[in-house]
Amino acid sequence: MSTSTVSPERTPAPPIQKETTVGNYFVSNYPPFSFWKQDRVGELYEALERPPKPGVPLGIYMHIPFCRKRCHFCYFKVYTDKDSAAIRGYIDAALKELSIYAAKPFIGGRKPNFVYFGGGTPSYLSVDQLKHLTNSMKAMLSWDEVEEVTFEAEPGTLTDHKLKAIREMGVTRLSLGVENFDDHILEINGRAHHSKEIARAYAYAREIGFPQINIDLIAGMVEETEPNWKENIRKTIEMAPDSVTVYEMEIPYNTTIYKQMKTEGKLVAPVADWETKRRWVDYAWNELSQAGYTISSAYTAVRNPEKTKFIYRDRLWAGADLLSLGVASFGHIGGIHYQNHHDFDPYVAKVTAGELPIYRALTPSGEERYIREFILQLKLGRVSRNYFADKFGTDPCTQFAKPIQTLTDWGFLAVDGDNIRMNREGLLQIDKLLHEFFLPEHRNARYA
Repeated sequence: MSTSTVSPERTPAPPIQKETTVGNYFVSNYPPFSFWKQDRVGELYEALERPPKPGVPLGIYMHIPFCRKRCHFCYFKVYTDKDSAAIRGYIDAALKELSIYAAKPFIGGRKPNFVYFGGGTPSYLSVDQLKHLTNSMKAMLSWDEVEEVTFEAEPGTLTDHKLKAIREMGVTRLSLGVENFDDHILEINGRAHHSKEIARAYAYAREIGFPQINIDLIAGMVEETEPNWKENIRKTIEMAPDSVTVYEMEIPYNTTIYKQMKTEGKLVAPVADWETKRRWVDYAWNELSQAGYTISSAYTAVRNPEKTKFIYRDRLWAGADLLSLGVASFGHIGGIHYQNHHDFDPYVAKVTAGELPIYRALTPSGEERYIREFILQLKLGRVSRNYFADKFGTDPCTQFAKPIQTLTDWGFLAVDGDNIRMNREGLLQIDKLLHEFFLPEHRNARYA
């Protein structure tokens, strides 16, 4: 396989947007969610009646939409006003949803390969609620072939008793939403937990032997400073988690920060600009690398690549089926994208009536499926030309000749034999650069 030639002179990339303005820039799927439509829901129902394609793994995502507080930067579907009866009703609805799916042909005898509890705050649930939920899930679709069970947690909700129960559920990767170690920064950004709760929860989670503990950090929170960011990285390295995930702060439209900006007539968000956020993430990667970590994607560093895996991410980015349960959750079954009803009462009512709560769907074309898988895997920093040529029938250097040449000319990408690689500078702004691979009808100007 031939190697493309890097242009001898680097072509300047378009100017980087400096200020953080409103918009959701993170690329998590393709085609973009705004193109998924209600009149395409029938395509999902048809897919449910077909047997699975051989070798396609099955994963389960369970959305737990409850929180103690709503973070000022949060754009997910979460609720802070539900009592225990409403929460129990929601859990029962999600279990009924799973029971409907479990009887469909697309399951085809498969057992889940991975399970992910996201939110919201899964750790908001009581021990009894968690046991009821997970025991019932396992009774419908056995977890005896599961390679990974991920559980997102807010440190302040984690008692020793609850952590022990979460471990006994079979959770293999505990993901702690730390975000920052400074109490003032946590409070002003609307986080519910404090630094002491981080230390206590982490210490006990280590003591009881979770196979993988991940901590999340956010670069560029309201009032975050350079010294604060460096201290966050110092404390992270001192804790020595198995993996670290770092996000750059963005301000989507349905956040508290945006509503305040709109009220005050401001166009620029009160957070670090993009240049600063990228510099801070670069600092984090450099420090973590010196501490022995491996940078494994645009957002993650792992202490031991041989032991620490992200099964959910890697299976999903390679085309796995994702059976997604709960209000507003996004899934992917038999090549069809879908999203559930995005409000609590319509979701519960639909499932209680014995119907699936699908709100919108889309069947990507072959070209769109190729783009989706390629751009998501490019976030890993390296993709194999042979893998994509074998799976989709064309070499990505042919399929994406123009954007690959563009990113090469800008100095962010290089082709080396079978490998297409993004360098650090490219990975720090990957969600901006991926738009170069989008079809013209899917491009928009709202990315950083």
